[in-house]
Amino acid sequence: MLRTYGPGCDGNLVDPKLEKIPDEATWIDLEEPTNEEEQLVERCITVDVPTQDEMSEIEPSSRLYEQNGSLYMTVSVLFGVEDGVPSSTPVGFVLTGNRLVTIRYATPKPVRAFMEHARRDPELVRDAPTVLVRLLDAIIDRLADELENVGAEIERLSSAIFVKDAQDRRIPADKLTRLLTSIGRAQTLVTKIRYTAVSMNRLLSFLAGSKLLHEAAQQDTRNHIASLTTDVTSLSEHASFLSDNLTFLLDASLGLISIEQNAAMKLFSWAAVVFLPPTLIAGIFGMNFHYFYFPDLSWPYGYPLSLALMLASAVGPYLYFKKRGWI
Repeated sequence: MLRTYGPGCDGNLVDPKLEKIPDEATWIDLEEPTNEEEQLVERCITVDVPTQDEMSEIEPSSRLYEQNGSLYMTVSVLFGVEDGVPSSTPVGFVLTGNRLVTIRYATPKPVRAFMEHARRDPELVRDAPTVLVRLLDAIIDRLADELENVGAEIERLSSAIFVKDAQDRRIPADKLTRLLTSIGRAQTLVTKIRYTAVSMNRLLSFLAGSKLLHEAAQQDTRNHIASLTTDVTSLSEHASFLSDNLTFLLDASLGLISIEQNAAMKLFSWAAVVFLPPTLIAGIFGMNFHYFYFPDLSWPYGYPLSLALMLASAVGPYLYFKKRGWI
């Protein structure tokens, strides 16, 4: 689909069979463009529309470059968080004159929200540099919101792991195992956020050093770019801090699971020690061979004595372990 925004254009769909794109359009948005839509943009704006494969390149030289008086930029944008499957999608920007062309094959939430704002506030799309900076600002704000959500999730996980209940009981191992899944999901989201932040930081550094943008943008737009660069740097540092916290929670969870497993094995160990002597005594007094027998088999007190001996051999180790604090 091909939409145009600008003075007099509020996100109208453009038929690729038309001869031209409206002159007042400052933002041309291509969502999963067809060949006809790409050809229309290339013919009317005289730029090369990057393909999806070209935008998927990871080296900076393929994502950020200037060609024939136009700036070509690609940034990886976070999306899919609402669906529980966080991922990143490349979004391409082509800035030429007073036209901004965006190429995307998914609709991240900040892009969708900015499109709605652009329809209500034409000032956001008064010129191409303003559209570019405001759209990048929306993406960065979304990253900040997701980092806040991750921080709240870390607080919840930390309380679930380290805070005991009113009876001061331990956390069951099966609950800790479920917590590992939550930690893994949070770590995946933080990784995607950091990837978007690094990609955005490269794009802003490229814009800050571009003479073409400095000539086309107003002073407030250039100041906005410097502010966004500072914000992205801070978000990257905060994402690293949250990642370290998640690593600590993961190590703590694994350690607690190991402690619970060791406690279970400890239970089996002392149970074996407690019941081994009575079993040995019962085995000895239970032997009855044809040419061998115990002389005390006919003793009237033999059976009660063997029971008492087995009980003493079981209670003795139990009391000893209890005194040492092993059980």
